[in-house]
Amino acid sequence: MAIDNPAFRNAGFQKGGAVAAQQQATLTAEQLQQMYDQPAATAAQTDRMTVEDTLGKSVIAFGILLVGAAIGWFIPALAIPAAIVGFVLALVNIFKKSPSAPLVLSYAAVQGVFVGGISSFFETLYPAIVSQALIGTVVVFGVTLALFASGKVRASARATKVFMIAMIGYLIFSVVNLVLMWTGANDDPWGLRGSFEIAGIPLGLILGVLVVIMAAYSLVLDFEFIKQGAQNGLPRKFGWTGVFGVMMTVIWLYLEILRMLAISRD
Repeated sequence: MAIDNPAFRNAGFQKGGAVAAQQQATLTAEQLQQMYDQPAATAAQTDRMTVEDTLGKSVIAFGILLVGAAIGWFIPALAIPAAIVGFVLALVNIFKKSPSAPLVLSYAAVQGVFVGGISSFFETLYPAIVSQALIGTVVVFGVTLALFASGKVRASARATKVFMIAMIGYLIFSVVNLVLMWTGANDDPWGLRGSFEIAGIPLGLILGVLVVIMAAYSLVLDFEFIKQGAQNGLPRKFGWTGVFGVMMTVIWLYLEILRMLAISRD
């Protein structure tokens, strides 16, 4: 009698399965060694998310971002349109339930144009500032990754709660600062960041240091997501979610360092 229950598809549960099971149980040492020597299944074969596969996706995404940045660098006028499109794509990627590689790569390309245009503008006003910001970004990213990989830094519920409160406070401050600048209530080019000082230090520099720390912790959260996603066996496509998260954080980190250096120059 045929047994259709998937749980019984093992050879031992099927007709003649006793013989098949016995054959499986009496494999020779040579056959076992051949099975052991076979390469491990890749992410594509298992359709499961892995750290290595996510890293490969990240290299592709950041490569596209650099190409976009080169375009924005030579055509800075594209920065504002790219910022608008990038914001829309970010919202779509955030709220889309199923990750989409084309959407993430489109976001990388558009944000690259925006970052390149902004960088070109800042480089005109403050020579060599872009290289300094890039070095700072790479250092923060590298140190954070090394500490996470060594197990010395991990996300915790308490730290994440503090991070979320700080993020909300920073967003509220940023909105208020923009309103003051747009309405002319504050005529400083940096708004409250440049006009308000604490112990003779511009508020923008103090905030810059705090935001860099926040961005570093955000990277820790991104790395934790990728690690847990791989351990939990999420579908391979969710690697693009990890790539998107890391990319957003790195861009935020770079722009904050760029702004902090500009305020220090002024």
